[in-house]
Amino acid sequence: MKAPAFDYAKPAHLAEAFALLARYGDEAKLLAGGQSLLAALNLRLSEPSLLIDLSCIDALRGITLVGSKLRIGALTTHTAIESSPLVAQHAPLLTLAAPHIAHRAIRNLGTIGGSIAYADPAAEWPTCALALDAAIVVASASGERRVAAADFFQGLYQTDLQPGEIVSAVEVPVRAPHQWCQFSELARRHGDYAIVGLAAVAVRQANTLTQARLVLLGVGAVPLRAHAAEQLIEGKALSPARVDQAVDALRDSITPVADLTSSAETKRHLAGVLLKRILSPVVSGV
Repeated sequence: MKAPAFDYAKPAHLAEAFALLARYGDEAKLLAGGQSLLAALNLRLSEPSLLIDLSCIDALRGITLVGSKLRIGALTTHTAIESSPLVAQHAPLLTLAAPHIAHRAIRNLGTIGGSIAYADPAAEWPTCALALDAAIVVASASGERRVAAADFFQGLYQTDLQPGEIVSAVEVPVRAPHQWCQFSELARRHGDYAIVGLAAVAVRQANTLTQARLVLLGVGAVPLRAHAAEQLIEGKALSPARVDQAVDALRDSITPVADLTSSAETKRHLAGVLLKRILSPVVSGV
């Protein structure tokens, strides 16, 4: 299929983009990387009157260290994050997650801001944002505001973005001393949407994890923290038996949503597989 007819604008500054959003309202769509939006247009799942291409707005680009935060501009591509020494040093979970995003061609064009705003429950960046306790920086004509990732993702493809607002950046707390992180996901083929995925962040001392944050993707309408499993491992020396208990707690606490390829029970089982895969090396001191 072909996209429906629409007008096209390519503002050079945020102020121009805000003016267009104010004029067109819900009839406008923002183009960041376009890897999700263009497909939706071609399938006629979205039929905007105006497409606002943000690619010329330099204020939305770049990776910078600002105090104790790593600020990643909304137009920063997945590939740029994957290859960034700053990200590898201060937010290595993102470095681990990036290769799981689709294929290289998509990573070269897709952006973190587009992924966050689109809020696909099977996407890697929303899951990592929640695991890292990131803040989503939202800009409008009246200024910026910051929304905790836990509050930003509100439902299936639903976010806290208000009319006239644009995701301008993601701010991630820099890596704390002894911070441990892991990311893993399972897909039918590399590059396919994940059946289920898991991002894990904690402070590690030998085989003990504290301040653990375990976040699942692909099991619900939003990224989902595995609170029951977190509580079981918090501050306790990990053993094979305790890992098994955490796996059972995880499976008992989630109600996955089935999709076209995987049943809810399959997702529940695989979520436990990923948790065991991530935690077992900690038990053995790896």
